[in-house]
Amino acid sequence: MDTPEGTGTTPVDTGTEQSPQPLEPSPFPKRVVEVFFSPGRLVEALARHPYWAAALVLGAVLAIVQVLLIPGDVWDAMIREQMVARGQDASAFPGGSSVVRIFALVGGTVGYFVMALLAAGIVTLVFAFVLGDEGRFKQYLAILAHAFLIPTIVGLALVPLKIAQADPRLTLNVGTFLFFLPEGYLLKWATMMDLSMLWAWLVVAQGARAIDPKRSFGSAAAVTMGIYVVMSALLALLPGSG
Repeated sequence: MDTPEGTGTTPVDTGTEQSPQPLEPSPFPKRVVEVFFSPGRLVEALARHPYWAAALVLGAVLAIVQVLLIPGDVWDAMIREQMVARGQDASAFPGGSSVVRIFALVGGTVGYFVMALLAAGIVTLVFAFVLGDEGRFKQYLAILAHAFLIPTIVGLALVPLKIAQADPRLTLNVGTFLFFLPEGYLLKWATMMDLSMLWAWLVVAQGARAIDPKRSFGSAAAVTMGIYVVMSALLALLPGSG
């Protein structure tokens, strides 16, 4: 007896060629580790599930902890140094470490949120509106919020060196390698470019590629590095920066 079509020994599709399931974000503590050691997996998951709140809050908390760990006399020394640089009489500053620390706490916390939101807005504007990539503000914010944990954690690790050098603003920056530059805008600009922040912007480039796979990592990195270099150049123009 003949076997009907589609029955009997006819091979059945087992579904072995189905597309892989999208990555799910890891629990938040693991995502903090992944941003350093597995950023590719992290941004692939965040591109599909843009969780940003916990990372943004942790970054602000770490900024606060850095301020609290630096002794008040170090903040006083920084203020006096800035006064001398502006040609003012540093002896006129009586020392008010508690007040300086409060301003640093408020300014650092608010500044962190503003910086992250502004950077996410700029990245969205450049990639989504100017370059026409696929992506939403929430996706870029999620990736930036996690990427910016890199400089905040590195900054926390540098606290002992900041105390030893009596400089709360101390970073590992491009200017460290360009010590031969004379005092002036170029050196100030190089000093504004933190190496850990450059690392973070490379993670953002990975995220931009994860959001829109049509874009190569190289082109995304060129765009994010350009954004950071321009932002650093503008910040270097501000009095008291660097």
